Amino acid sequence: MAHSFPEEVLEHVFSFVHTDKDRNSVSLVCKSWYEVERWSRRRIFIGNCYAASPGILIRRFPEVRSVEIKGKPHFADYNLVPEGWGGYVYPWIVAMARAYPWLEEIRLKRMVVSDEALELVSKSFKNFKVLAMSSCEGFTTDGLAAIASNCNCEFGGNEVKMVYFALSERNLRELDLQECDVDDQSGHWFCHFPDTFTSLVSLNIACIESDVSLPALERLVARCPNLRSLRLNRAVPLERLPNLLCRAPQLVEFGTGAYSAEIRADVFVSLTTAFSGCKYLKGLSGFWNVVPAYIPAVHTLCSGLTCLNLSYANIQTPDLGKLVSLCHNLQRLWVLDFIEDSGLDALAASCKDLRELRVFPSDPFGPEPNVSLTEQGLVSVSEGCPKLESVLYFCRQMSNAALTAIANNRPNLTRFRLCILEPRAPDYLTLEPLDVGFGAIVERCKDLRRLSLSGLLTDRVFQYIGTHGKKIEMLSIAFAGDSDLGLHHVLSGCESLKKLEIRDCPFGDKALLANAPKLETMRSLWMSSCQVSYGACKLLGQKMPRLNVEVIDERGPPTSRSESSFVEKLYIYRTVAGRRMDMPNFIWKIDEDAVFGLS
Repeated sequence: MAHSFPEEVLEHVFSFVHTDKDRNSVSLVCKSWYEVERWSRRRIFIGNCYAASPGILIRRFPEVRSVEIKGKPHFADYNLVPEGWGGYVYPWIVAMARAYPWLEEIRLKRMVVSDEALELVSKSFKNFKVLAMSSCEGFTTDGLAAIASNCNCEFGGNEVKMVYFALSERNLRELDLQECDVDDQSGHWFCHFPDTFTSLVSLNIACIESDVSLPALERLVARCPNLRSLRLNRAVPLERLPNLLCRAPQLVEFGTGAYSAEIRADVFVSLTTAFSGCKYLKGLSGFWNVVPAYIPAVHTLCSGLTCLNLSYANIQTPDLGKLVSLCHNLQRLWVLDFIEDSGLDALAASCKDLRELRVFPSDPFGPEPNVSLTEQGLVSVSEGCPKLESVLYFCRQMSNAALTAIANNRPNLTRFRLCILEPRAPDYLTLEPLDVGFGAIVERCKDLRRLSLSGLLTDRVFQYIGTHGKKIEMLSIAFAGDSDLGLHHVLSGCESLKKLEIRDCPFGDKALLANAPKLETMRSLWMSSCQVSYGACKLLGQKMPRLNVEVIDERGPPTSRSESSFVEKLYIYRTVAGRRMDMPNFIWKIDEDAVFGLS
């Protein structure tokens, strides 16, 4: 049956198969399906830039149009990955520039991106549409200037040269810089977009710290009729927002710049009028340095909003509670803990369509709480928002009773990440570990895919997770557990686990070696400040040659200490590319050569 369909029919059928997992399954049916899937694959996701190589990617999928690559491990967001670790995108760009001239999209996360790489991107791809970078570093505004300025290209010989807009930049639709560390040379890079550039659909420059050319920004916004998403940086003053909004009433998402100015009635009226003219607006973000008197200018929009990102906004209660209570159709809310329990009560009462809630700390290192945010606010939301499925919650106290209530109220949760700011904090009511509460979460929430633990936890909670967390794909553990048994429960029980990250836990050699085959089914394992010995790393490297077992130790070579000494950090990942070629001098790949001191 597999051989009875013409290739054109198979290719058309495969176009309806979208997930990587399903595409991979299709390719395993038979050789002909493998070949058709190989040539018809247009989108590639690489969850670890060292799990494959550019050459392997290109040989396997020669007709790719969209590439998404992740670099550093997730714990890099918490400064646990040393500077200079790696994750360089330049070799990928060089290879793709040669092999994929029709590449349309590049999406990068936690990668080191040089100006040279951006310049190569700007000149290499004939139909380039999307450049999205999240939590990337290494580039400057000069690199962004190259992206902007290469809309004009020269082609032809010495005798005849034709100047026209290359398909690559003329069709650029999305430039998204999300939480990137950009070295600002100047704000003049924005002037490099040519006056004939009109195809932009999404622009996010919120992470840029320097001033941008406001006249150039206003001209760009005015000449892009399909612009749907615009996220500004804090250098754009509030007084200029009405001009921008009036030039783009079709916006669906808008991120304000600085939301502060001297209180003037004319500015408030013009801002209110401009927001009222944006009939399609569904998402708001930004709001740096808010002056409360200007918050009511957005009230007319609230009933239509589905997404509100206030994770950088210092809006205080009760203004914040009033704002969210007007957003009856809200589906996603990111906010600082200024919302307090009272604001979350208002959210629970008003936003019955809420799907995702993230509450971030305004002062994570302060010795005393600066806001009145407790576990009760989250319990209220779990009671009042029946569609809630994703939670990230920073707080200073939690109880087993609250976690159990959340689990009972919202068994539809698929992502639950709780960060209690004080490590190993017990149930503040009973002083008991939080094992029972998290056990209720994993037992009741049958479709849980992502879980982050915090607070005082024993091996008992990992027994719950191993028994009930059959669909968990990503698990983050910090300052938890009693012994190796906790890690054993997780590795032996969580059938769907793909990413496991652990810090400051008493997990060590026995559980790691006993569950070594499990590591080949996972994308990666990160362990830092645990009890894994150098000797165990050597044994694991010998036993599992398809894994890269990398010891990260800034104190010097692990061979300079006894084999029983604990390694500082350990990163294990499945790879088809073999040993990294760009390892810094504080990383050692442990494999069979390590036995002879050659690694």
